[in-house]
Amino acid sequence: MPLRLVRGEGAKVWDSEGKEYIDCVGGHGVGVVGHSNPYVLDAIFNQAKKLIICSETFYHEERALLYKELLEVMPDYMGSVFLCNSGAEAVEAAIKFARLLTGRKRIVALKRAFHGRTFGALSATWNPKYREPFEPLVPEFVHVDPEDKEGLRSLINEEVAGFIFEVVQGEGGVYPLSEDFLRFAQELCRRSGALFIADEIQTGFCRTGRFFAFQRYGLSPDMVCLAKGMAGGLPIGAVVLRDSLGKLPQRVHGSTFGGNPLSCAAARASIRFMKENSLDERAESLGKLFLEGLKAIDSPLVKDVRGLGLMIGMELKRRSAPYLKALAEEGVLALQAGPTVIRFLPPLIISEGEVDFVVEKVRKVLSRDESD
Repeated sequence: MPLRLVRGEGAKVWDSEGKEYIDCVGGHGVGVVGHSNPYVLDAIFNQAKKLIICSETFYHEERALLYKELLEVMPDYMGSVFLCNSGAEAVEAAIKFARLLTGRKRIVALKRAFHGRTFGALSATWNPKYREPFEPLVPEFVHVDPEDKEGLRSLINEEVAGFIFEVVQGEGGVYPLSEDFLRFAQELCRRSGALFIADEIQTGFCRTGRFFAFQRYGLSPDMVCLAKGMAGGLPIGAVVLRDSLGKLPQRVHGSTFGGNPLSCAAARASIRFMKENSLDERAESLGKLFLEGLKAIDSPLVKDVRGLGLMIGMELKRRSAPYLKALAEEGVLALQAGPTVIRFLPPLIISEGEVDFVVEKVRKVLSRDESD
């Protein structure tokens, strides 16, 4: 979009002309704790004065404390963490770990899935527009329709290293998967020895009304991929592994910048802010308000409104790009999720008044074209 953003605070950003916006883009879901969060700012400033980079060759306190605090918000059976720099890197690591730990090659993913743009993550991603310019991709990746139990049953067997999924398919159109389908997939993985891998890169850290979306359905993943909202805006990613998977061989994988003191300090501050301010509960309650407000818009242009917590998609019967532009003119920034879906990923500190403002602006821009 032809906007140059220069400042952010809370759920708002300002452009170079001084215009104010409610930010429902949030860096593609990164801004969980809001712009210029004071917990994160203090952590960055204090850590930058001490140590910014420390190779994985050496121990450092911030990394050790982040390991501990990250495992504290995970199920008890999770026992180890690998730190990297992004969601795509986390997915890459999970693919490597799944193949190494099982001795198998095949990865099963879902149609509509988005797992990143690096070669392994892109191989698990479905949309041809991302894949085709870079083919051939990594072999031994197969895709199945979401909610297709029989299709999944035919694919998950003793040759599969892992099944990777998003509880809510974000880039694919904001489609929440059903509890029934995900529990079925988990059981197939348990029977076959395939690893059950949750991609919580966009859904994690309170976004969907739980600290992690898999917790909503009582799922027990073997690995969880994390990134985006983890460090208040600084680059970081992680894979958290089930303790029973055992230890990985030394030096089997690594990251130059992964687990650096600055990002670890920011992540610790972000997690503390999430816990102290119950952002999971806030996302649940404000998400319901937001969803109900959008569903109440009586417009023939609206095909569907869906989501969990503050991860919401409004599917239109037309292309969404003109409406995103009109919303920006009205002071609301939002995202596409496919050609016809408007996606809302606001900071979880957004207020009720700001949610109401967004809903009213959506109502206004849709009403302009209802008779066209």
